[in-house]
Amino acid sequence: MSVGVFDLFSIGIGPSSSHTVGPMRAANIFATELRDHNLLGSVAELNVHLYGSLAATGRGHGTQGAILLGLSGFDPETIGPDTVTETLAGIAAGAPLLLGGERAITLGEDDMILHPLTVLPRHTNAMRLSALDAAGVELATETFYSIGGGFITRDGALPEAVLDVQPIPLPFSSAARLLEHCAERGISISEVMRHNELATTDAAGLRSGLLHIRDVMNQCADSAIARTGVLPGGLDVKRRAPAWHERLRALDPHRDPLYWQEWVNLVALAVNEENASGGRVVTAPTNGAAGIIPAVLFYAVHYAPSVRALMNPDGGTEASPELVALRDDITERFLLTAAAIGVLYKEMAAISGAELGCQGEVGSASSMAAAALAEILGGTPAQVANAAEIAMEHNLGLTCDPVGGLVQIPCIERNAIGAAKAVNAAKMALWGDGTHRVSLDQVILTMRDTGNDMSSKYKETSLGGLAVNVVEC
Repeated sequence: MSVGVFDLFSIGIGPSSSHTVGPMRAANIFATELRDHNLLGSVAELNVHLYGSLAATGRGHGTQGAILLGLSGFDPETIGPDTVTETLAGIAAGAPLLLGGERAITLGEDDMILHPLTVLPRHTNAMRLSALDAAGVELATETFYSIGGGFITRDGALPEAVLDVQPIPLPFSSAARLLEHCAERGISISEVMRHNELATTDAAGLRSGLLHIRDVMNQCADSAIARTGVLPGGLDVKRRAPAWHERLRALDPHRDPLYWQEWVNLVALAVNEENASGGRVVTAPTNGAAGIIPAVLFYAVHYAPSVRALMNPDGGTEASPELVALRDDITERFLLTAAAIGVLYKEMAAISGAELGCQGEVGSASSMAAAALAEILGGTPAQVANAAEIAMEHNLGLTCDPVGGLVQIPCIERNAIGAAKAVNAAKMALWGDGTHRVSLDQVILTMRDTGNDMSSKYKETSLGGLAVNVVEC
């Protein structure tokens, strides 16, 4: 197991982890290596070729712009939306691209060569970058693959080569082994993940990092709630989060459990509206499914029995120090449990919509969230694994068919549905004893096989499904 919690939950910009975050990281690496090899000053021309899904839906997913930003020296974890807008507007107006932040090059989005019907053998999300000198001599060329969730690899490297692989005390690459660790040590799934994370960081750093992830998720939702109008891209999809939030605050000022699903829906929609706007989001485990885990975490920190017991009896929403501490503890355990399940999807299958359809994105996020909520609500490790299995079992075969190549229809609403499935799966698992006819390992492998059998037109190419049956204007 080489995937950690901060690999699965990383901060980037929308609208897509595989089509925006991954390509930006790859382009940034290419520019950095040119500088490291003292080639930056010799570069006179750049050639960019996009293949498969990156070419088919890259325009709507912001792929070309992300590559320009990465080549300019920006990183998806630190760049802000204002910098994105200003930099790309300058290039579109004729300003040169500053390769690595230094070398002026002429390159715009329309200069990139698209090969939507050419899928390279290794992965459908492929990009080839070449740097040439003034005489047209090739200085460097690299082929990168964006394999989902912001993860990248390149020719000649294993997918794990981009990760910092460290020995860990409780390795697992299957749910069966994960549950064995729990049984042998008498610990929860979150504690297994915690043991492994503490091999590379201290407890304070782990906690602060996870709470920072939570804070960015909350800021993402808050940002969407403050925006009005329609989403960018040309589909004229109305932003619903502001009006929904105003209505909910009037109907439910004190977090009555009667309205839990409306709040969960709101958080999921808000996060994905912000993602669709190119805002700052947390890949969880992808951008296209970024709203599910924040929405279910919202449920956990507002409606778990332990939380309700500490809330003001008169219905007030002001949090006591004890309640704040409890919510921080819940957040840490929730994200660690979700990450442990996310590891299984990365190890045994994939989380890329371009590779396995939306079951690999929304399905895996729903499964991760269901497991995390089940642990927070007191589930045993077996019940937690059962919750993850239930959520994925009922996302099997989910296609990725974004209208207009934009992460809007059906993606935004699909996050709200995925969050509701996660809550229900957790509750169903807690009414059982953890035994189930279908194991989590079996359903993950089934998801992988289903995705491999799925027609490519249903895997983030916008060549089938809603993408061809819904008129864009």
